[in-house]
Amino acid sequence: MATETFARTGQTDHTTSYYAASANAAPERPPLQGDRHIDICVVGAGYSGLSTALHLAEKGYRVAIIEGAKVGWGASGRNGGQIVNGLNASLQTIKKRYGQDTANFAASLVQEGGEIIRERVTTYNINCDLKPGNIFTAFTPAHMKELEARRALWASYGIENQDMLDKSELREHIGSDLYEGGMIDHTGGHIHPLNLCLGEAAAFERLGGVIYEQSPVIHCDTETARPMVKTANGTMTCGTLVLCGNAYLGQVVPTLTARVMPVSTQMMATEPLGSDRAKALLPTDKCIEDVRYILDYFRLSADKRLIFGGGTVYGGTDPANVEAKLRPAMEKVYPSLKGVKIDFAWSGNFALSFSRVPQLGRLGTNTYFAHGYSGHGVTGSHTFGKILAQAIDGDRTRFDVFAGVKWYPFPGGRIFRVPYSMAGSWYYAMRDRLGL
Repeated sequence: MATETFARTGQTDHTTSYYAASANAAPERPPLQGDRHIDICVVGAGYSGLSTALHLAEKGYRVAIIEGAKVGWGASGRNGGQIVNGLNASLQTIKKRYGQDTANFAASLVQEGGEIIRERVTTYNINCDLKPGNIFTAFTPAHMKELEARRALWASYGIENQDMLDKSELREHIGSDLYEGGMIDHTGGHIHPLNLCLGEAAAFERLGGVIYEQSPVIHCDTETARPMVKTANGTMTCGTLVLCGNAYLGQVVPTLTARVMPVSTQMMATEPLGSDRAKALLPTDKCIEDVRYILDYFRLSADKRLIFGGGTVYGGTDPANVEAKLRPAMEKVYPSLKGVKIDFAWSGNFALSFSRVPQLGRLGTNTYFAHGYSGHGVTGSHTFGKILAQAIDGDRTRFDVFAGVKWYPFPGGRIFRVPYSMAGSWYYAMRDRLGL
C-alpha cells in the first residue's frame, strides 16, 4: 500500500490502525464533480492542507480542499501522535549550512507548531486526547552529552523549556531500566492524530470551507494565472493553488517529485493494559522517543494501550510483518510486555528531504507548496500551513525566508536515492550499536 498511492490503487479507506478504529464520527464527504471555481484550492486534507485552509478561512477566504482519499488518510492520521518541537535538522546544522540568520529564524518557530495545535484544540473544542510533555531518552553517556548540548543550544536562543533527567529521575517517568537518562520538553506532548485532523476539518467546514474526498488529483496546471486541478470526475479552477500532498502526491507534479523521498515508518498498539499496568510503564503519561538515528517512540493511548513505533523503510515500502519487526524492540524496553497481544499494526509514509529541512516554495505565480518535514510533520505542518496562509494573505516575510533556503537533490537521483539513503542509515545504525 505505501509505495502505491491511492490514485493508482483506488484504496481510499483508512489504514487498519488503532486511530482509524477509535476515530471520532465524521461525515461522508462527496467527491469533486463537474467544473468548479474557488478563490483558493488546497490539495491534501492532512495537517499541512488543513492548517493552511483553516487559517485562510478564518481570514474570510473562500477555500476548498481536494483530498484523494479521506481527511487524515496519509501520515497526518496514522503517525506516532507526538508533539515534538523542532525540525529534523538541528539548529546547529542549520547554522552551519545556511548561516546564523537562518538559524535565528528557525529557532523563532520551533515551538510554534505545538502552540498552534493547543490553540486549535481549545478554540474549536477538538477531542483528540491532548496530553503534555515529551521525553528524549539516551542509551549511553555519549547520548546524554548530545542531549545536554541540545538543551544548551536551545537555551542560547532563549528556549528554556527543556530539563535534563538522570537515570533515577527518568525512572519516575518510564518504567524501564534500559536508558542512561534523558531530557524532558515540557512544551511537547501527544495526541490522537486522526482525531486532530477530523476536528480541524470540522472547524474549517463550520467557517464555510468545503472538502471533497475520494478525489485523487490526476493533473495540475500550475503555471497559469488561474491554476487548475483535474480529478477523474471534475476540475477546480482557482485564484491560488496550494499543494500539500507531501509523501502521497506521487507523480502528479513532476517538478516536486525529485525533491523528497517517501519513507515508511511502522506502529503497533497493544491490547488495553488497564490503568495499573499502564501506569507502571509510563507513570506520568509522557510520550517518549530515543535519540538514535533509527529510533523507537512510544506512548499511551487514552484507553491505556501502549502505542509503539519505529524503524524506517526508504522508498516507502511496507515490511511483511510489522508486529514481528517492532515487538523485539518493545520487549527490550518493557520485558513485562513479552507476549502481550497486539491489536493493531500499521505503516505509513512521511516525506524526507535530503537536507532534513522542510521546503516551501512557489510554482509559477499562484501555486504554493509545502513538504519534506522528514518525520517532524505533526508540528512542522501546522507551522508551515500558517506561513503559507500568511503569504497568500499578503505577508510573505516568513515564507520568503524558507522559499530562499537552498534545497538539495538526493545523490544518485530517483533511481539510486533509496540505496544511497539505506547505506547512510546502516552507517548511523552501526554507530548507535557501538554507542558512538
